[in-house]
Amino acid sequence: MQIGIMELGGRGERWVSDLDPSPGATPPIGGTSAVHISARTDYAIRAMLVIAESHPRLVTTSEIATVDQIPASFLSEILMDLRRTGLLLSFRGTEGGHALARAAEAISVGDILRATEGVLITTVRGRPTALASYRGVAGGLRDVWLSLDRAITEIVDRTTLADLLGSAGRSPTG
Repeated sequence: MQIGIMELGGRGERWVSDLDPSPGATPPIGGTSAVHISARTDYAIRAMLVIAESHPRLVTTSEIATVDQIPASFLSEILMDLRRTGLLLSFRGTEGGHALARAAEAISVGDILRATEGVLITTVRGRPTALASYRGVAGGLRDVWLSLDRAITEIVDRTTLADLLGSAGRSPTG
């Protein structure tokens, strides 16, 4: 997955803002940058939350698709990735469905990001942050971007499904 500063305007992009958490929120005046979270990753996390909330009951793909309004065929591909990476168990048959492979406290947002997108990496001007280089007065800027990279990784790796379920219904700031 790439988390990078990028300009809005392409298809499938959406603004993510801590100032206005509503989907598709307008960027602040003068701001055209955003952290890009793919639909695949967003859907994967939402699906895992539905499954975690339903524990110990198995949840079907169609139930997840209905609850979270996710296209069923796309969701099936995502669930397959989650199963292959050991985050999800799937059971066939009329009583079948999906369950978490580990406790919700043991599955982080970072685990899901890596399962759906691969390596977690921030980018600067389309290149990995670690490759950024600056001269002169901007020389310290690379350290800022590397710190941002570490902060993002820390946040997604420490935030578990259980944390997200526990914060459901609370305001984003509190």
